[in-house]
Amino acid sequence: MTESQENRLQERQLVADVLAHREGAFTVLVERYQRLVWHLVYRMVQHPEDCRELSQEVFLRVHRYLRQFRFDSSLATWIGRIAYHVSIRHLQRRQLPIVEPDEEQTSPVELLADDFDLAAACANQQLMASLHQAMAELSPLSRTVLTLYYLEEMSVNDIAAITEKPEGTIKNALFRARHQLRTQCEKMGVFNE
Repeated sequence: MTESQENRLQERQLVADVLAHREGAFTVLVERYQRLVWHLVYRMVQHPEDCRELSQEVFLRVHRYLRQFRFDSSLATWIGRIAYHVSIRHLQRRQLPIVEPDEEQTSPVELLADDFDLAAACANQQLMASLHQAMAELSPLSRTVLTLYYLEEMSVNDIAAITEKPEGTIKNALFRARHQLRTQCEKMGVFNE
């Protein structure tokens, strides 16, 4: 049995346990996916108090609608989609922009390479603080795509499923987000050449 098949079986068992109201099952679900939800919501709204409330709202919705989960995707993708939509609705209620308008770049800027290891780079605390500050300057969608791809190690396909956007759009968003992050980091002097 492959690791993917084993994960699917574990997901099915966890969902069955939650739906059967087995003691502690929902707590296990929350513990397993709280990091994903927090990353996704926080990258979208960037306000800790709002993030706490919205994360709770996400898990309330997961609990309420778990019977509708049909295993068409992974449980992480389904929960991520709920977190994404809760965050989008929050931003819309607050009338905050979800994506940045396209901007023409006047000078060529070296892009972060596709193989750039953001997780390894984050091991350095000072660099981590600078990256958080640089990411704060990005749009919610750009922050989210970068976080899901590099920190949660989700595939472009899974990110597309969460955001309900075509894979090509996600690839483009990831490309632009890396470019924008690189630009912000250069402005802050993070990459001293």
